[in-house]
This record gives sequence, C-alpha cells and structure tokens, in this order.
Amino acid sequence: MATVLVVDGANVVGARPDGWWKDRAGAARRLHEALLVADLPHDHIVLVLEGQAKGGVRPGRDAHVLTVHAPKDGDAAIVEAVRQAVAKGDRVTLVTADRMLQARCGGATALGPTWLLDQI
Repeated sequence: MATVLVVDGANVVGARPDGWWKDRAGAARRLHEALLVADLPHDHIVLVLEGQAKGGVRPGRDAHVLTVHAPKDGDAAIVEAVRQAVAKGDRVTLVTADRMLQARCGGATALGPTWLLDQI
C-alpha cells in the first residue's frame, strides 16, 4: 500500500495572499518546485492544476510528483485522482480547504492548505 498526497493546486496557492492572482502559472510552478524537494511522508504526490495555472507546469510525472491538468474543473479531476488511488488500495490524503470537495472524496483523509504550506 502506497501513501498518496492529492493536492488541490488552486486551493493551496490561493491560501496565501502573495500576489498569485497576477501570475497563476508562476504560482503553480513555485508550488510544483516546492513539492519536488519537500520532505513529505508520502510515496506519491498528485498535483491537480486548472485554468491559467496549467501554463506553469507541464502535465506528467517529475520524480514522485504527478501533475494533472484538469480538462474542465479541478474538482472533478481531484475526485478522480482520489478515486483511482483508493481503488488501488493506497492510503490517500487530500489537501484542500473545500469542504464540499472533501465530502466528495470518500476514503481520503483531508488536511488544509496551511498544513502543506507549513511543510514546504
């Protein structure tokens, strides 16, 4: 059983008022870079990006971080990433402050963006 961290990129980036709205792609790139070098207790990280943020990181795998570009809304892609990991028997942690999204992601433990930002 692997441990998987699914990250709601928009929610995490939006948790800090650091000007991310001026450069969504750059904010996504900085989050991705931080996840690549972070010492997190997870075997795999899935970073879900949507909208303009997708311009900052190409989709695909970089080391232990898989970047997913949501085709429409990020929530649907996050639910699917959690569903796939849970179906494989992985232990899943979801990082988002969105309570409705947390409720849709049965089988995942939910942590807020502040937890992740404190780790990276």
